[in-house]
Amino acid sequence: MNPGDRVRVERAGVTNEGVLMPSSTPDHLVVKLDGGYNVGVARAEADVETLESDVYDVESAQSESDTSRIEFDQDLPTISLISTGGTIASTVDYRTGAVTAQFDAEDVLRAVPDLAGRANYRGRVVANILSENMTADVWQDLAEAVAEEIRAGADGVVVMHGTDTMQFTASALSYMLETPVPIVFTGSQRSADRPSSDNVMNAVSAVEAATSDAAEVLVCMHDSTADDACALHRGTRVRKNHTSRRDAFDTVGADPIGTVDYDTGAVELRGEYTERGAPDLEVRTALNTDVDLLKFTPGFDIDRHATMLREADLDGLVIEGTGLGHVHTDLIPLVAELVDDGVVVAMTSQCLDGRVCDRVYDTGRDLLDAGVVEAGDTLPGTAKVKLMWALAHLDDPAAAMGRSIAGELQARSVPWT
Repeated sequence: MNPGDRVRVERAGVTNEGVLMPSSTPDHLVVKLDGGYNVGVARAEADVETLESDVYDVESAQSESDTSRIEFDQDLPTISLISTGGTIASTVDYRTGAVTAQFDAEDVLRAVPDLAGRANYRGRVVANILSENMTADVWQDLAEAVAEEIRAGADGVVVMHGTDTMQFTASALSYMLETPVPIVFTGSQRSADRPSSDNVMNAVSAVEAATSDAAEVLVCMHDSTADDACALHRGTRVRKNHTSRRDAFDTVGADPIGTVDYDTGAVELRGEYTERGAPDLEVRTALNTDVDLLKFTPGFDIDRHATMLREADLDGLVIEGTGLGHVHTDLIPLVAELVDDGVVVAMTSQCLDGRVCDRVYDTGRDLLDAGVVEAGDTLPGTAKVKLMWALAHLDDPAAAMGRSIAGELQARSVPWT
């Protein structure tokens, strides 16, 4: 019995059939079921029968992989595919069971054959991490890599990224890069071995978006639970609003910039956006990482947080306040102290929509008197990234928090209808 054999496994009255996969431990069997899912079974508790040997010829498959080639078609656009890790970029060869860190154009086309014929592809790896492990250093490496691809003639860039922190990275690149071509982030809520995976549709739609006319940093993910279209969200206005739904991402306080029809590949853009070729490439990747995001809640221990904030020696602080941008009255003297020490303190709201206005109630007016700057309807996570960038590049970062730099702050907030 070897990896690649078709087997029947019985354990505790349950029978499973599928292809035997390599296992990371000799104590367990891993079987790929016909429906696409993997199941692990303790060897000592299982009765295993080989139904067919060498269902997959590993040596032949590896040989074919080593010699595969992609021909360049001068009539097609060139799209750079950049991986940072995450579900969508996980390439599993079910002939061998191996997960590979390699990520060239051939790997991508083997994983998502539907991409063939839509563009010429270049592939590179910037990181191979889960998105919760993303850091400012990786943001900078990614921005430089994207810039290199654009300088090399890419007509668009697709960044494959884990969904949990995709909105933060998209925000970071929105500030660090002024781009003449689309930079499109995409990911997958469900892995490729699940029948309900969204990886193919998201990847195909992202490539189509990368050939569009919108020279913006975009996030391309399912527009609904159906497999009909993907939405294109501006990188500084997008938020992941659900843990597992395929349409987890939304543009907050506005409509998406556009959609991609999965069946036809047609990209429909709407509203205001920067047109392809309008700006020249500009790269400014410096970030000040001495910035924190603080969420105020009832029961907030002011003394403990005061000690932490004083010891942190911050240059910037974004507060996620209640409602129009409020905190407990007893916290205001600490805010004033931080401002007097040169810390830029920006106020955002933890509400999912709407904007900060600290001129309505006494608490808000006291916060303004303490030196807090209002960040309008900028999303809290975006505001943190923006302040990191502004402190590194601008003479008056505090004033910048009250104006839009990359579409993060809208001129007005429109009530839900």
